Amino acid sequence: MYIYMSQRQGVDLSYEDGARAVELAREAVESYVQHGQREQPGSMRETFYERTGAFVRLESTRGRGSLRGCAGGYRSDDQLGHVIVDAAIEAASDDSCGSEVTPSELPNLTVSVCAVTNVVLTDDPLSDLELGTHGVAIDGGEGGWLYPTVPVENGWSAREYLDRTCRKAKLAPGAWQNDDVVVTLFEGQVFREREADGSIEEL
Repeated sequence: MYIYMSQRQGVDLSYEDGARAVELAREAVESYVQHGQREQPGSMRETFYERTGAFVRLESTRGRGSLRGCAGGYRSDDQLGHVIVDAAIEAASDDSCGSEVTPSELPNLTVSVCAVTNVVLTDDPLSDLELGTHGVAIDGGEGGWLYPTVPVENGWSAREYLDRTCRKAKLAPGAWQNDDVVVTLFEGQVFREREADGSIEEL
């Protein structure tokens, strides 16, 4: 049962918007890593003035590949373009996965962006969660989130998805059932590079 469902936040990205979102995230990462500067979005596409949350993930293509950085939030009062830039910089910093992305890593990183389109607070996440539709954010522990596409890519059940999001928040599996842990489901559009600095696809 939903205890609260927000209004749709209104963002609806075309493929061109999504491709630009990923490009903007990459530009922000490169500007930060190479020059220590914050990229300014400049003249943005109209959609990027919408106020909504977004997430950025950086993944290494070296070896077996690994998550190199992730940051963002499902809610924001800031404009989408600025949210993407800030999330990209945080994902590349040592606050994300424990070590800052270095210039030598840039050619081997793929960038993805999830722009949030809807947010749902629920008191029964196991029942309300729709795999492939909902991302999960845990407010508790150190906080954690996973993209809507992750459980489908990994073949997880809804319970495993919730458990793994708890682990990311440095909580025990099953902590999503605790009264002091808030679970938020979010819907979003995910765009990513197929390969480092390569063509972009919508998932």
